[in-house]
Amino acid sequence: MKFRDFSRYGRKVLWSAILIVSILSVAVVSFGQHQGHGQIKPEPKPVASPTPAPSPSPAHRHTMPMPGATQSPTPSPQMDQQMSMPMPSPGPSPSPMGQMRGGEMRGGGTSDMNMGPLMVMSNTGMGVRLGASESNVMNVGQMGSGTSRQPGSSPMYMFDKIAGKWVLMLHFNFVALLNAQGGPRGVTRFEAANWFMPVAFRRVGPGTLQLRGMFSLEPFTFAPGGSPLLFQTGETYKGRPIIDRQHPHDLFMELSAQYTIPLGERGSWFTYFGYPGEPALGPPAFMHRASASENSAATLAHHLQDSTHISFGVFTTGFNFRGLKLEGSIFNGREPGENRYNFEANPWNSRSARVSFEPNNNWAVQVSYGFLRAPEAAEPDTDIRRLTASVQYNRPLKHGNWATAFIWGRNHTSSPGEVHNLNGYTFESTVNFKTRNYLYTRLELVDKNELLRPADRTLLGITDNHPSFRIGGYTFGGARDLWNARKVSIAIGSDLSFYSKPSMLDRLYGSNPVSWRLFLRLRPAKIDLGAMHQMHGGTPPPEQR
Repeated sequence: MKFRDFSRYGRKVLWSAILIVSILSVAVVSFGQHQGHGQIKPEPKPVASPTPAPSPSPAHRHTMPMPGATQSPTPSPQMDQQMSMPMPSPGPSPSPMGQMRGGEMRGGGTSDMNMGPLMVMSNTGMGVRLGASESNVMNVGQMGSGTSRQPGSSPMYMFDKIAGKWVLMLHFNFVALLNAQGGPRGVTRFEAANWFMPVAFRRVGPGTLQLRGMFSLEPFTFAPGGSPLLFQTGETYKGRPIIDRQHPHDLFMELSAQYTIPLGERGSWFTYFGYPGEPALGPPAFMHRASASENSAATLAHHLQDSTHISFGVFTTGFNFRGLKLEGSIFNGREPGENRYNFEANPWNSRSARVSFEPNNNWAVQVSYGFLRAPEAAEPDTDIRRLTASVQYNRPLKHGNWATAFIWGRNHTSSPGEVHNLNGYTFESTVNFKTRNYLYTRLELVDKNELLRPADRTLLGITDNHPSFRIGGYTFGGARDLWNARKVSIAIGSDLSFYSKPSMLDRLYGSNPVSWRLFLRLRPAKIDLGAMHQMHGGTPPPEQR
């Protein structure tokens, strides 16, 4: 294990971290200042009663925070800025959220709150109305990367604000870490993994428009060639395949628009365009999964499961009905180039299809297939046919959450004279308990056929240009929130990774390499919907009773 150019990259990451923290500080202050002005007043609903209902008395009035009410260990002075509003009263009509099932919102019954013409909230979720529909609602907790889905009960870490007819949200995750990869091929780096995702919703015509951007400063906060990660492969640096590194994500990860039209009260049709964007292929990208919320490292099976989350040119369309979602994409299948700051133009000659099903708010299942035309620039004659399947489960706990995922991906690669089948299996799970504590794991078995450079094959006496090895990666870690404010959360954590491999690779990797990471994580605080509903007279969710 060696430190290489630590001071050079340390200074680079330090200045980037200072810039990011400054930007986030301004954003937090801005959201706090506008909190009292950005709220949507609940629309009054008629109450079935033989006699006129009395006006609410002062004793029945409550302070109304923003929809994104978050956990707070102590009362905030910003409460003085909040508006006093009457408690929403239940109406005789069916509840928008109470009717929902599967891919839509589900739960609260008469405790649901109508936050205005666009946003709806219950004690189990937050939703955005589709067009003028009263009960067809898009579950915000279910949003993954691109058009993918995760369980609707997944925790939400974000800022949110109402600005006129817009609903605005901001998600981000910034992890500064000391990354020490073991064995002869391992190095140690101080670096920062990060992403930032603003989202905006607005009713347009008969449907609802969603605008989304996703950005990363990893081109500045990762070392040239990427973040050290033993046994990782994929993409190129200086014309050579990246090995034992995770490439940095592009500055522009997603710039997309999605338009959704309700079809009755249970169905919808949508179109999605991204440049860049993500096609309908695979599970949500690893950084969006609740099961990997504390683990910022990419999976070793990333390029067999969810690597198409940055595609420069994507068009997707599909239908939702209850918990069933059918969608298809045409897109540019070429991996992003070595220039991480630009926009790329390649033929849209790849395609994919995905079927997703959510039987309730705690489960999400998907199966997808895609044809990728020449995804790797270094191998322009190699095409990939990718098949993936995943099961995600999320369970809110009394003072926490438990999220788990099992993901399988298979690449069938074909080029003149060569055919390979590579499989990747990933199990990951994160449990949040006693509010501030996290334990997580990731267990993987992955087929790798790009681990050896020509000199390595000569050293080991291998003549095959793409020898395949079954690699196991086993990560165990934990984190604890040091500070939970109304808007942001800061945590410290660490993890250890162990590996299994064929003994033939001992000369390159050592017999038992061990890697570890120590990190500091900054992100928005978790939205506490149950606490907000109790404030307004609603019933808490079952796990909080």
